[in-house]
Amino acid sequence: MNAWIFLGAAIVLEVAGTFLLKLSDGFANWHWGALSIFCYSACFWVLAPAMKVIPVGVVYAIWAGVGIVAATAIGIFAFDEKLGGVQYLCIAMVLIGAVGLRLTTTT
Repeated sequence: MNAWIFLGAAIVLEVAGTFLLKLSDGFANWHWGALSIFCYSACFWVLAPAMKVIPVGVVYAIWAGVGIVAATAIGIFAFDEKLGGVQYLCIAMVLIGAVGLRLTTTT
């Protein structure tokens, strides 16, 4: 399987884990917390094969960068969280960096 597909799956699982962790309300709702732990564990399981092919710095930067953007979007739309203009600008720079890394990585 393509390393980029593994990386994409890891990002989806990490973002799902973050969303579920928010739903757990500090583990007051333990079932959401347990699902969060499952998603994070599965995330690392599918992230590892991507690191066999793509440089670790690139994998981590894209994983974290895209995860930041996705978690921010979920926070805004699902939890009605508010951000300021400078915060949006900083998140945009993170996304630009992640896309730039993907476009310049040949593996």
